[in-house]
Amino acid sequence: MTRLNLVLLVAVLASAIYLVHTQYESRRLFTELDRATVEARRLETEHQRLQVEKRVEKIARGQLNMRTATPAITQYVSDPQGVVAAARAASQSGGAQP
Repeated sequence: MTRLNLVLLVAVLASAIYLVHTQYESRRLFTELDRATVEARRLETEHQRLQVEKRVEKIARGQLNMRTATPAITQYVSDPQGVVAAARAASQSGGAQP
């Protein structure tokens, strides 16, 4: 009778340990699935944003005849009066930036 009780006790303990392990794996997999779902949503949003961006660029190039700015076509304009006026304003206000 004692052996039977001992065998049953070992079986119950093994079953309990297996149950805890199974629940832990289930929670771990659920968390992993949740993270993957969040990442999939983020990627889908990014994909949609890129599709809209692509469409806008296509319209800008086709209908508006726009092109990407490059250093070869960029014109830089300087405003020396603006720099002097900003310096004057800063000195009059006690050195604080506007």
